[in-house]
Amino acid sequence: MSRDYTVAVVGATGLVGQTMIAVLEERHFPVGSLRPLASARSANSTVMFRGKSILVEEVSDAAFEGVDVALFSAGNDVSKQFAPIAARAGAVAIDNSSAFRMDPDVPLVVPEVNPDDALLHHGIIANPNCSTIQMVVALNPLHRRDRICSIIVDTYQSVSGAGSAGVDDLRAQTAAMVAGAPLPASKGLPQTIAANVFPHIDVFLEDGSCKEEWKMVHETRKIMHAPDVAVAVTTVRVPVLYAHSEAVHVSFAEPLSPSEARAILSEAPGVVVQDDLAHAVYPMPAPAAGHDEVFVGRIRPNPCLTNGLSLWVVADNVRKGAATNAVQIAELLIQRGAL
Repeated sequence: MSRDYTVAVVGATGLVGQTMIAVLEERHFPVGSLRPLASARSANSTVMFRGKSILVEEVSDAAFEGVDVALFSAGNDVSKQFAPIAARAGAVAIDNSSAFRMDPDVPLVVPEVNPDDALLHHGIIANPNCSTIQMVVALNPLHRRDRICSIIVDTYQSVSGAGSAGVDDLRAQTAAMVAGAPLPASKGLPQTIAANVFPHIDVFLEDGSCKEEWKMVHETRKIMHAPDVAVAVTTVRVPVLYAHSEAVHVSFAEPLSPSEARAILSEAPGVVVQDDLAHAVYPMPAPAAGHDEVFVGRIRPNPCLTNGLSLWVVADNVRKGAATNAVQIAELLIQRGAL
């Protein structure tokens, strides 16, 4: 029998947290009571849900009493502190940070790819990195048909991946550029982003890679249950507000033609194929923004790889790459009778 649920959103005033609340409403998630939580700085502000203004509470140990689902999007430190508390209080914590993603006891879930993993949780389920989510949604249907041996991916990531501060940076710097004024310094990004791109997302590691690149490598292997797949990543920030794009180059165990790949992807859950070059139809971030699907196009042979194909993959990083995927995990638990 269906019932309503008490849902906490931790980080409710942030970009992803606000989107989580909007997605809960849009998808008619059975929310009986919404409990928006945030830091002391944002407590006592309000959020809108179903036409009503709801007071934001300060996140605390006691805030999770009676909560069924806790959606976290407030950063690693908050998740490490409060997700276990939420789980002990009886909630399922679905965490958008990277705090638990590579914990072997915590499932890392994309519902279109590895839904059964969600049922193995012990109170915490990790939501993958935004760039990883869209790539595995596009690649896993092909991997099921023809084993993937290697992946080379270059990302073109929007500023919303850095939250509201990244969005503010691009808007302020673009306005200044148009006005012929000096560009304000970035507050959410490591470099000026207006009319610029830079290969720097998250911190750099000792081997010269960015942590964002490290995430995509290891998360892809965990989600797709493919520990041996070779993955090489370069992550790049571009002056786009919403939706990430990816150039993905894949080597398969056996030959797979572009037409076969299009046919497989056209039937894949959560995927929309846009690949009509005669009419200049291919995925782009501007039209993808605000949608929950993963858009795939420019499917073509890659002669540099054994049994190689190249694809262009675009998705809204705030929605499918974060908020919507988290809500879908909660929906999955309800559908499986596990919530």
